[in-house]
Amino acid sequence: MKILVVYYSMYGHVYQMAQAAAEGAKSVKGSEVTLKRVPETLPAEVLGKMGALEAQKAQAQVEVCKVEDLAAADAIIFGTPTRFGNMCGQMRQFLDASGGLWLKGRLVGKVGSVIVSTATQHGGQEATLLSFHTTLLHHGMVVAGLPYSFQGQMGISEITGGSPYGATTIAGGQGERQPSSNELDAAKYQGMYVAKLAERLAGLKLG
Repeated sequence: MKILVVYYSMYGHVYQMAQAAAEGAKSVKGSEVTLKRVPETLPAEVLGKMGALEAQKAQAQVEVCKVEDLAAADAIIFGTPTRFGNMCGQMRQFLDASGGLWLKGRLVGKVGSVIVSTATQHGGQEATLLSFHTTLLHHGMVVAGLPYSFQGQMGISEITGGSPYGATTIAGGQGERQPSSNELDAAKYQGMYVAKLAERLAGLKLG
């Protein structure tokens, strides 16, 4: 059972969440988990002006994903920062190149799930998750969120990301806030949940 976690992270917040999701998926016996990042579309000069070069260097060892890698997985967890209530341009460009997979129905019946980050508490987390789900549904994927069996999204004792549509984190206006333990636990739980769903769906002819 192959689980692919594919993400984009400019400042490292989604990278941490993606790592946690991969850890959760690996906890399910029989799971073969791979972490990959989508191609960067911005030149180094621009990334430098945005103060993102250090975070990018920290991710240099993560293999860049190819569109064909999606078809090889049984389940895919996507991670993206939010851009005005939608996925970031890097992720959008990557998925826009998946038309060939759509034409052949290569992703039909696979589990798809999403994790996001925003700068602020109300920065479009749920809008990004739901708008991302539209792409997954067009591919015929079985969408998995973050069920309320993860108790961390039930509390009110702290400011935290997370919704039934997927795990989220809040980065802060300058990216100064790192994912909290609760948010990382949410991503880990989601990874485990996706892997278990993929296990149950394995062998079913859905497409």
